[in-house]
Parts: sequence; structure tokens; C-alpha cells
Amino acid sequence: STLRRALRYVDVEALQDEVAQYGQELAALAPCAPVQETGGWEGQAVDGKEVRGANAHGAQMHLISLVQQDSGLILGQQPVPAKTNEITAVPDLLAGRDLRGVVVTSDALLTQRTLARQILAQGGHYLMVVKRNQPGLYDDLCVLFAETTGGPGDDRESCTTYGHAHGRYETRTLTTSSQLREYLHWPGVEQVARRVCTRQRSQGAVARSETTYAITSLSRRQASPEQLEHLWRGHWSIENRNHYVRDETLGEDRCQVFAGHAVAALAALRSAILCLIRSQNWRCVPQALRHYAARPNLAWVALGLPLS
Repeated sequence: STLRRALRYVDVEALQDEVAQYGQELAALAPCAPVQETGGWEGQAVDGKEVRGANAHGAQMHLISLVQQDSGLILGQQPVPAKTNEITAVPDLLAGRDLRGVVVTSDALLTQRTLARQILAQGGHYLMVVKRNQPGLYDDLCVLFAETTGGPGDDRESCTTYGHAHGRYETRTLTTSSQLREYLHWPGVEQVARRVCTRQRSQGAVARSETTYAITSLSRRQASPEQLEHLWRGHWSIENRNHYVRDETLGEDRCQVFAGHAVAALAALRSAILCLIRSQNWRCVPQALRHYAARPNLAWVALGLPLS
């Protein structure tokens, strides 16, 4: 009861700032992805999630997070203000950050011109997925990649990667082009990309194919198809290493707390816990939690606190 009451009245903004600073300090100590995979660029993924446990009670809590792709460290997180959405919340999350050497990746909802301008103004680059919420842009990309290769000015390049995980085989082909650089009315766009992902449960089984498109401010000289593929796939680290872990391992969606500032405070503390575990080089969060639960003195040391 004491903890619940304390969380209801905690200064959430100050707590979120402290946790964000903690994640950024840890990220500064963590090495970036290998140069040969990303061309030296640091991928940072931005995305939102609902806190379903609180929302079931009418609290309507929606979080937006910025996660370092390679390490899984949470660099920033804040609630989306009521009566707004991720499109208006992300600029505040990114405001004031030094994005030099960073590629911010996002899903289709955040493929917005204003966000692209902000990322470029702060020294960074973007890789944005394009879907039908940007109909003109989407149609332009479909038409370009539907054309037969070898036409005038055709500069398409491709790479193909393979994977076998979660009981399925994947073949991913990424094709890039800079032909629309002067045609598209989009801030700083240099390349467009098409990604065809084919999945099948076993060799010889029926294959399912999915085609997605993206735009990026990285030029061909700055990023090859292989490097863009690595950054594109790295975006899903925010789902696999943050959102899923929060829901399934830390029980965020099952938590029934919904009053006062407690929901946002608990979300910030979960971010701090994940940052701490990632900084200790744990790949399996449940294993880390069991380890520290059985050895509270080591948890105390990991927090940087004296034992006596």
C-alpha cells in the first residue's frame, strides 16, 4: 500500500528524465553495431505501445519510446498526452537530441514530413516505412519498382539475405534506387527501397510473400542495400527487446494499477530495469531476473549501491 500511494504522487516527469539520462549514459558506453553491417551508423528505433492493463480501467495510457537497436537500451520514453497521438508526441521525444551519426527508424504511422525535417535539422538521418497512409508517395514507389529493370537511368541495386528462426524460413530481398530523389517532394530523401520477404514453415511448404516500401535520407554512398537491410530489420528490436519483454516478462499489460501517476511511474521504472539488465550483457531477461532474485546482494551491487 505504501509503494502504491508513493507511485501515485511521484514526480513522473522528473523520474522519466532521470531514467532517460540513465539509458543515454549506458548507451554512450556501449559499442555501436559493427561498421560492416550498418556503415558506422547507429540505429535508433522509435515506436509506441499501449498499456492494456491500465487502459482496461479507462486510464488510456499510451507510451512512446526511443530504443538503441544494437543494445536494446531505452534512450527515452514518455506518455502520449491525452487527445493526441504518436505523430505529435515523437517530436517532443526527439527534441534537443544530438542525432549526428544516428539513423532514426520508424513505422508507417510516423512517416511524416515534419518529423523528417526535424531529424535532419538535428543532424540525423531517417529510414521510414511507406504504406497507404501516404497514398501519393506509396503509389510513386509502387510504379517505380513495377517497371522493368534496365530502362533509362535505372540504377537499382539489390541484396538478398536468408534466415531460419521461430520455425520458419525467410528470404528477404531489398532493392534500392535513387531515381526518385529529385521527383519526390519529401525532405532530404536520397533513396527509396522495396523489401520482399518470403516466409515458409518448412522446405517445400507453401510460401507467403510480403512487400513493403521505405524512404531514407541516406545516399547510396552513405549506405548500401545490405546496410539498409540491417537497419530495417533492426527496427523491430523495439518490439522484440522492449515491448514484448515489458508485456510478457515484466507483466506490464497484466498490471492492474491505473490511478494517479502510478502507471507512468511504473513504466519508467520498468525501462530502468531493462536498461540495467541490458548493460550487464544479459541476453535473456527472465534468466537475469531469476539470477538477481536468488542473489539480492548482487542486485544491490548492480545498482551501484554499497552493501553496508
